[in-house]
Amino acid sequence: MNNQFALTNSQLLDIANDLKSKIETGLQKDGTEIKCLPTYIHPKKDGIEGEATVFDLGGTNFRAAVVSVGKETEITGLVEKDITEMKTAGFTEDDLYNSQAQIITQLNLPKNSPIGYCFSYPAKSLINGDAELINWTKGVSIAGMAGKPVGEPLVEFLNKNTNGSFNKIAVVNDTITSLFAGLMNPGYDAYIGLIVGTGTNMATFFPSEYIPKIKNLEGWSGETPVNLESGNFNPPHLTALDVEVDENSDNKGFQKFEKAISGMYLGRIFRAAFPNDGLDVKLDAAGLSKMMNNPQDYKLEYVETAFQIYERSARLVAASLVGLVQNLNSAYPSVKKVQVLAEGSLFWSKVKAHDTKYVDIVNATIKELLAELKLDATVEISRIENANLIGAAMSVLS
Repeated sequence: MNNQFALTNSQLLDIANDLKSKIETGLQKDGTEIKCLPTYIHPKKDGIEGEATVFDLGGTNFRAAVVSVGKETEITGLVEKDITEMKTAGFTEDDLYNSQAQIITQLNLPKNSPIGYCFSYPAKSLINGDAELINWTKGVSIAGMAGKPVGEPLVEFLNKNTNGSFNKIAVVNDTITSLFAGLMNPGYDAYIGLIVGTGTNMATFFPSEYIPKIKNLEGWSGETPVNLESGNFNPPHLTALDVEVDENSDNKGFQKFEKAISGMYLGRIFRAAFPNDGLDVKLDAAGLSKMMNNPQDYKLEYVETAFQIYERSARLVAASLVGLVQNLNSAYPSVKKVQVLAEGSLFWSKVKAHDTKYVDIVNATIKELLAELKLDATVEISRIENANLIGAAMSVLS
């Protein structure tokens, strides 16, 4: 069966090299395709101790917990809530805070707790540890919040409307929390945080002097955590079906890489491949997994196409990681061992079709591409349960 989603290693290297060059541009100036947003927090590599209240606002749910970090890391009182109501028309900033407050009041909160807030939307880090929303993604569009701080108004609302007493807040992207959590695995030359779930993104550390756009920033030096916002990458070698999915999306022209690989969009690519089959408009990555895991219940052509889209997603992720490893190799020529802390249900999925794990496709492709580049580096991919919560606590306790 013809595979219109097949990519050769040569095409994947084009993609890797294109991303590498766009990351370099993003480190030089603002407003570029790959935003390269600095985060003004130095996570302690060791010796972090304390207790924090942690919030995690994702694409579909909101979680809160109390996290103790020290010799042992402990998460207590984890509560969560489906928050897809955020995507409904007319949902307001106050509605969001009320929704979050309902969850927070279920926790046994420490007195004067600092808050680590994992916020999974594009935001510009502020020097005080807060962040300013750039724009909503993932189908959310709450009016009046873009361009304003995310953390401070939430703290004010909570202190007024709950029995908690909160002081300091650190707002960090989910990819940054994965990056920070990865530091719990010592012994690597470089670290990458990676998300491949509803959406996709990467983050890493660069030396501040490697980031021209922040060189005149007073009071900041050393390594800088950088949230790439790599979901907005517009790579070469996408298909006419990807163009169609983008044309029919609510953010046309943006997040093209995310639209080619993430869980929110894989079903849309599949539907575009079978435009006359009357497929369910709600078909998503979970629906494709169902086909691949129950091949006997579906047309062979459906199962194979679902697998081709899944496989391409993993190979594109591998190419993006190799692009970033090349940037790290330029910033730190001694880089040999790179740790990737990966989060997301799609990334850690496995399917019966071809008896495949997503991570195995990523690993195999990375090895092939690094060999072709003759780059002497190894990439190890790992996971930590509740990485977002642990990384968010580390951000506010550092």
